[in-house]
Amino acid sequence: MKFDVIVVGAGLAGLVATAELADAGKKVLLLDQEPEASLGGQAWWSFGGLFLINSPEQRRMGIKDSRELAWQDWLGAAGFDREEDEDYWGKKWAEAYVDFAASEKREWLTGMGVRFFPVVGWAERGGYTAEGHGNSVPRFHIVWGTGPGLVKPFEDRVRQAMKNGLVDYRPRHRVNELLKENGVITGVRGDILVPCNSARGEASSREVIGEFEFHSSAVAVTSGGIGGNHELIRKNWPERLGKAPQNMISGVPEHVDGRMLGITEKAGGRIVNRDRMWHYTEGIKNWDPVWPNHGIRILPGPSSLWLDANGKRFPAPNFPGFDTLGTLEAIMKTGYDYSWFILTQKIIEKEFALSGSEQNPDLTGKSIKKVLARVLPGPTAPVKAFMDKGEDFVIANTLSELVAGMNKLSGDNLLSLDEIERQILARDREIENKFSKDLQITAMRGARNYLGDKLIRVAPPHRILDSKKGPLIAVRLNIVSRKTLGGLQTDLSGRVLDATGKPVPGLYAAGEVSGFGGGGIHGYRSLEGTFVGGCLFTGRQAGRAIAKELS
Repeated sequence: MKFDVIVVGAGLAGLVATAELADAGKKVLLLDQEPEASLGGQAWWSFGGLFLINSPEQRRMGIKDSRELAWQDWLGAAGFDREEDEDYWGKKWAEAYVDFAASEKREWLTGMGVRFFPVVGWAERGGYTAEGHGNSVPRFHIVWGTGPGLVKPFEDRVRQAMKNGLVDYRPRHRVNELLKENGVITGVRGDILVPCNSARGEASSREVIGEFEFHSSAVAVTSGGIGGNHELIRKNWPERLGKAPQNMISGVPEHVDGRMLGITEKAGGRIVNRDRMWHYTEGIKNWDPVWPNHGIRILPGPSSLWLDANGKRFPAPNFPGFDTLGTLEAIMKTGYDYSWFILTQKIIEKEFALSGSEQNPDLTGKSIKKVLARVLPGPTAPVKAFMDKGEDFVIANTLSELVAGMNKLSGDNLLSLDEIERQILARDREIENKFSKDLQITAMRGARNYLGDKLIRVAPPHRILDSKKGPLIAVRLNIVSRKTLGGLQTDLSGRVLDATGKPVPGLYAAGEVSGFGGGGIHGYRSLEGTFVGGCLFTGRQAGRAIAKELS
């Protein structure tokens, strides 16, 4: 059977590429190894945050943003230092993406019915110089409906194309090989897996019941990264981040295994920036897991005291929400793969959010009434469930009880009550004045100058040992695997390049498998809101480029 295009991977990038191709009248075969329940891939599980520049939402919040400021921030975060080779196309993709985020991105999405939560979040705040890492202003736009709300318009477009006979979607089809004739990619070969009723994200059977072979004029690989493959993560772990963690929880299902990276490399595609990856430091074990070793990331406000496994406070700017990879490096160089937050009830009820669509039922369900309830006293229901049932939480009325519980939880008995009390008292003394040499306290007060943070994100500064703000809470933080920043090197049309820098004829890639563009659009660090956004942009670029090439 002959198709115009075969798309391998039915995540967000694959859906976008398929939708664009079908709109151009191309006949598309969409393959995915998982059951239909997992259509939309990792984007469905996401918080749905998107990086936008100078948006109406920003302007209404009093935020002055510009394309020039965003590009300055992107370069400071990316730290491109392989510009003649591995970063060459990644930097070009980055500039194109920033242009997209500052221009038609929002209008394109709202034209399909996507809407945004009015308060813009401030992720990756940096804490260095103006040209260093971090967002100078809030840019994290939460989709109304979170990840599912972002996936839906593209799923709807694909399903309509299926009805129109332009898209043939086949789940449980696992690609094992890209077919090649005279240097040109001509199709795919693989296994048909047994039908499976596994729910979204759950492990699915790998029993093979048949084989397939399909041919086409082009193949687009949109299969995602390696976040569920801890063995591969450790193999590629960079020395600059310290020793790879022995214990790590998974922010993505286990089928995010990177298989297609190796298969595409075997067919001639070049993988670059293997050592660049994005893992979170504020992971907690899900008390109600969907996939094995399921981890959830805390999206913290800036007030929790962050201690290493030995109970020593991390130096500036390793504060909650400021520099993910900088703090990851600091954690791993302690020789342990976990750390601690110490905070109060008043901090957790204002500052703790949990990443993911399933942990934000108010936003995912588009319930204005439930969203407004966030300003009421007490943590959100999902956070409260983790406090009550999560194994990483310790709650106590006194510091001595808290530290004893922390030592019991870790089993390492590394924490000294006197040492922790000394650091907290020193921090609390700085709260007594509106001046401070403690940069975390300065950052907390600065954050509250932004109305969005003051309303729903940052607690009024107070003493941690103030009994009126209690009880005290400690949270053991695990490393949680997430994103692959390197990948298949592609040009701005999404064509996969070979080791000589030339396109592999008939082969394209989009999404995380391509490092979200060019084999590494982010460089070393992300500004956040750029992962699902990168899938949107690369899927659109590749889909339109293939359609034009085949016209």
